[in-house]
Amino acid sequence: MVTGGVAGVGVQNGDRTATSTTEPDPRLDVLPLEQRAAAEALALQTRPVQVQHTAPVRLPKRAAGIRRTIGDTDLTVHPLALGCSVFGWTTDGDTAMAILDRHWELGGNFLDTADSYAAGRSEVLIGSWMRTRGVRDDVVISTKIGRNRDNPGLSPRSIVGAVHASLERLGTDHIDLLHFHFDDLDVPLEESLGAMEMLIADGTVGHLAASNFTAERLMEARVLAANGLPRFVAVETPYNLMNRVSYESSLALVTRAQGLAVMPYFALAHGFLTGKYHSKADLTDSIRAGRASAYLNRTGLKVLAVLERIAEDHGVAPSTIALAWLLAREGVVAPVASASRPDQVDALVAAAAVRLGRADMVDLDKVSA
Repeated sequence: MVTGGVAGVGVQNGDRTATSTTEPDPRLDVLPLEQRAAAEALALQTRPVQVQHTAPVRLPKRAAGIRRTIGDTDLTVHPLALGCSVFGWTTDGDTAMAILDRHWELGGNFLDTADSYAAGRSEVLIGSWMRTRGVRDDVVISTKIGRNRDNPGLSPRSIVGAVHASLERLGTDHIDLLHFHFDDLDVPLEESLGAMEMLIADGTVGHLAASNFTAERLMEARVLAANGLPRFVAVETPYNLMNRVSYESSLALVTRAQGLAVMPYFALAHGFLTGKYHSKADLTDSIRAGRASAYLNRTGLKVLAVLERIAEDHGVAPSTIALAWLLAREGVVAPVASASRPDQVDALVAAAAVRLGRADMVDLDKVSA
């Protein structure tokens, strides 16, 4: 059970701790509903960060976890990377802690976040959870840099500043897997990789990965790595049953040729592949539902029908099958998927134990092609 509230997040400086409020701004009441929701979301993402100080928590007995290795590294991870982008944004602190507890209890050990998620609050909440549970050595942290407004881009100065800021928020002395969140075309790639050389050499960063890089830039990076600079060992990219083309092209060829571990994000197509949305009547006013609505068409409903049939055959949730399909694709090590409630974690983690038959794969491939 989670003890201690984690409602807000902030940075402690000596005896002073920044505070933030969750009270709504009365000035927003005059705005139309849609504009008010957008303004409240923006305010939530830019609220000051606070470090949490909760009492130690004893975790329940943990299930044995399935593990995969990221490329040729020493990182062994559960085949589901728990996406933590919602922590401190649409998911409050107490709920985030409960989600992390459930993920851990089910054998999970791989957490995916970024320095820009909820203006750093996601990292803070993860750090608070690791500290109060005493599990840092048993967790693989994957975080991304380059989009936080305090250290934007991939210049050497921004990289060093971003890494040390993430270390402080996470409450750790090293990051296991660090991603360049997006390519920065304004900075020569050799300069960005050069800045990482020192951070990897001193143990501050274990391994380097890319997120949202093109096939061409990954090839350029590999040439630079051949000349002694740090190399990418993994790549995050959008990939799911509703969006296959962007990955299954030159990007797939390059990742296979380089032996990169693939971590698909938007793995559940903004929640559409959970089976939650079958018609416009099922949509809510949330940002996620708005994005999922793009798949409410003839093609999307056909995919969903096949997905739900196979899920029923296996006795699992549709989201479990959607993730199991990704895990059966060549090069995929761990899809990234998030939960907004602890009970949703079970279906995500369960994908690692599902073995889809040949007929299942053929049907899913055909309907989603």
